[in-house]
Amino acid sequence: MQLGMIGLGRMGANMVRRLMRGGHQCVVFDLNPANVSGLVTEGATGATSMEDFVQKLTKPRAAWVMVPSGDATESTVLKLAGLMEPGDTIIDGGNSYFKDDIRRSKITKERGLHYMDVGTSGGVWGIERGYCMMLGGSKESADRLDPIFKTLAPGVGETAPTPGREGKKSTAEQGYLYCGPSGAGHFVKMVHNGIEYGLMQAYGEGFDIMKNATSKELPEDHRYNLDLTDIAELWRRGSVVGSWLLDLTAMALTEDPNLTRFTGTVQDSGEGRWTIMAAIEEAVPCDVLSSSLFTRFRSRQEHTFAEKMLSGMRNKFGGHVERASGG
Repeated sequence: MQLGMIGLGRMGANMVRRLMRGGHQCVVFDLNPANVSGLVTEGATGATSMEDFVQKLTKPRAAWVMVPSGDATESTVLKLAGLMEPGDTIIDGGNSYFKDDIRRSKITKERGLHYMDVGTSGGVWGIERGYCMMLGGSKESADRLDPIFKTLAPGVGETAPTPGREGKKSTAEQGYLYCGPSGAGHFVKMVHNGIEYGLMQAYGEGFDIMKNATSKELPEDHRYNLDLTDIAELWRRGSVVGSWLLDLTAMALTEDPNLTRFTGTVQDSGEGRWTIMAAIEEAVPCDVLSSSLFTRFRSRQEHTFAEKMLSGMRNKFGGHVERASGG
């Protein structure tokens, strides 16, 4: 099957590679020609402009936009909408605000186009592990492009179905799911990232408490010099707090036990804020999620080992590099 990909950053390029490994054909475009030429040498069809990109796609076209959320996504989607024809599909796979999806889907629908929002999780590891995808928008396009989503997804692997789900027909076990109409995919991904903030904060604070167990403010017989790398490794095995985030924490601590290459300045990519806004609109309490977001704000003024832990985890799962405060 053919898919076009606009935006060949860390995730976009690796998604193309995973698709080509699965036997799909990919047409690629990026504002940086070097990113295009690099994938052309691996078997992709390169495009020199948005117009060239659309012309090289076969009808009904499917174009996946994987650029930063906000103005970059807005301008790319609207330009694509002006170039594509009725029956074609535009997919926003970035981290857009779900209300923007609802608005853009109405614009594209007026032009006879299908629009999908696909919340995508997997980071720099997705090329091998696969990408967890939360689909929203056109159900017709979701069904037609199912081979694409199936290839990108992790698949069942060695994870057994949850007891009681045997016999239930769902793609959830494959690692992708149609969640509902326009905006639903990014809404679920938004909450996913809000939860991620809370989980990361819990790990960060817990390891910070253990690191400071040597504090001179404690009675001498209450002090413990704990090996955090060993404890992270220990908890990976049989503990109820085991998770992929803990796996990545263990990796970061093994490489740099004191996390000296991180300052602890932790950015937020938007979804945490949007999750809190949704909770306010729904009158749903979310103490942990809101606290974890505010901690990221605080980290840009003062830093603790817990914030260094957050930076280490973000670097491991997404390749995120710290930016200076206010940057």
